[in-house]
Amino acid sequence: MRLLLPVLVLVALMAMLMLRGYVHSEILADHRIQPEASTDKVPEKIIDGGPVIDTRGGKATSLKLPDHRIVLTFDDGPDPTWTPKVLDVLKKHHAHAVFFVTGTMASRYPDLVQRMVDEGHEIGLHTFNHPDLSFQSKKRIDWELSQNQLALAGAAGIRTSLFRPPYSSFADAMDDKSWPVTEYIGTRGYITVVNNTDSEDWQKPGVAKIISNATPKNGKGAIVLMHDSGGDRHQTVQALDQFLPDMTDKGYEFDNLTEALDAPTAHTAVAGPELWKGKAWIFLVQASEHITDVLVVGLSIIGSLVIGRFVLMLLLSGLHARRVRRKDFRWGEPVTRPVSVLVPAYNEAKCIENTVRSLMASEHPIEVLVIDDGSSDGTARIVEAMGLPNVRVVRQLNAGKPAALNRGLANARYDIIVMMDGDTVFEPSTVRELVQPFGDPRVGAVAGNAKVGNRDSLIGAWQHIEYVMGFNLDRRMYDVLRCMPTIPGAVGAFRRSALERVGGMSEDTLAEDTDITMAMHRDGWRVVYAEKARAWTEAPESVQQLWSQRYRWSYGTMQAIWKHRRALVERGPSGRFGRVGLPLVSLFMVVAPLLAPLIDVFLLYGVVFGPTEKTIVAWLGVLAIQVVCAAYAFRLDRERMTHLISLPLQQILYRQLMYVVLLQSWITALTGGRLRWQKLRRTGVVEAPGGPVPRPRAGSESDERRPVG
Repeated sequence: MRLLLPVLVLVALMAMLMLRGYVHSEILADHRIQPEASTDKVPEKIIDGGPVIDTRGGKATSLKLPDHRIVLTFDDGPDPTWTPKVLDVLKKHHAHAVFFVTGTMASRYPDLVQRMVDEGHEIGLHTFNHPDLSFQSKKRIDWELSQNQLALAGAAGIRTSLFRPPYSSFADAMDDKSWPVTEYIGTRGYITVVNNTDSEDWQKPGVAKIISNATPKNGKGAIVLMHDSGGDRHQTVQALDQFLPDMTDKGYEFDNLTEALDAPTAHTAVAGPELWKGKAWIFLVQASEHITDVLVVGLSIIGSLVIGRFVLMLLLSGLHARRVRRKDFRWGEPVTRPVSVLVPAYNEAKCIENTVRSLMASEHPIEVLVIDDGSSDGTARIVEAMGLPNVRVVRQLNAGKPAALNRGLANARYDIIVMMDGDTVFEPSTVRELVQPFGDPRVGAVAGNAKVGNRDSLIGAWQHIEYVMGFNLDRRMYDVLRCMPTIPGAVGAFRRSALERVGGMSEDTLAEDTDITMAMHRDGWRVVYAEKARAWTEAPESVQQLWSQRYRWSYGTMQAIWKHRRALVERGPSGRFGRVGLPLVSLFMVVAPLLAPLIDVFLLYGVVFGPTEKTIVAWLGVLAIQVVCAAYAFRLDRERMTHLISLPLQQILYRQLMYVVLLQSWITALTGGRLRWQKLRRTGVVEAPGGPVPRPRAGSESDERRPVG
């Protein structure tokens, strides 16, 4: 289910987007228009006949309207702006009309269709997507008619027998391309309606011209063509408001078509499955409209915020870099006193030796406590067999990482506590750089610079980009804002008194590093970032392991945010994190990533259905912003730019994986599920730059330089 449910959500969103594209004539629409053809095959009685053409029963007949009868017809609606205005004018003058609606518009605005029926107007079909039927197969014609009827059934609970083909005008304009379509439409039970008075053209005529064109000659009956959709129809509404009383004064009546012909109504009520299918269709269309509109607005808002965040990250990261690299920059008096390094380890036999040996090369005096959390692979024995000075092994039954760290804290000798993972290696300068900020008595914790060591694989390269750009650039920004959200478990340091004041490492969440960092902020301590304190960690090498790790991180972060939610209303220096940090973390680590896949969904939709060029340019623009941020982050971390080659692919594939992980975390949180710690399989391939730390030889110079507690 952890894969199925997120995939179903994505598929549902894509289906909603496709449905919206369909009813907006972006998908399956055919905008070709057939040029006029010969009229050799069109019967003379049709060309010279009236505007109502009946080919039902295999016989072609045409009908004219009685004298002094006018049937106003409106095409292409209903339109949310102009149709209500037209209906208001008709109601004002007690006139009826025929609205030839498209299925797309009827599906989007069903309330207007219902209002037409309720106010006594007649409805006709104008196809679903408004194609020129001369180009279409019989199967496509049937589809256009049935979908149009489905929309009518859902909107007003009716069917209709009236039809007007798109791009039609007068009976004498019928040609050899359109006549076969008219004949076929008759076999499907429809009466075709054209017009014999055209009140509009495509050049937006003035009010006087509209009235002049619409006025029948010599008291004859007429079907008047107008439009209530497409472009500015203000003059149409204004002309209609003048035309109706003028013609009424001249003895004309404005009726429905069937009223004018003294025929049974064209409407038939639908019921049963047909009605429910129509209602279901309208519901889905309305849902797609609302959901996609919300998503577009949400994506626009989040996109603006993300771009703003990128700009803020660049500015503040640059400020941070200039500050820490100033020659006169100091945290206070240099910290030279020994520190305790805690290494919680559970089944780290493949990694623990590299980890401990990297610590032995430290340029700062340390003691090392390896807390074996009930390992079954001999992790503790490996460390004990190394026989290294100032390295102690503390054994406990398996109780989890927070318990192991608290056990180490209880056995530590010194006032500054460095914490790292059992699969991580430090550079010789890491501990020294990590503890220097404690020269400032206001600093309670320090975050180091965690880097991916196994970056040769594609997944490793993607995570390398994420660590440098997503984590370390973030930390520089948060450091300047003084609201660092997380001290990485791979490389972090704490003032012992600060840890004890907040109760040590908590087991309340799965992200104990985020939990303790937020607790430090709420207790009034400063949490800072030491970018030169580099640690090399082994990132997951398979999708399954990456999934497990990020699932725990995401869910644990959500737990920590919820646990410390009261920080939002706290005042004073301790409330700064609640006012700034907690909202930023919630927005950009929990909410915004849920909408990230929409970028790719809209990209796919735009590439396939258009506008292709604008879509690609927009996506490349977003990618360019990310490339700039990533390149700047790599420059700050002095990393080679070659790994950025895989950034475009990372944005397409990696983002989907992170989306699924985050959605799964949301589901777990909302359903009250529980998640256990999941041990990742390690290979032990990560080493600090410069190669593995050599094994010490008895009496060697390296032994003499070993720090003593």
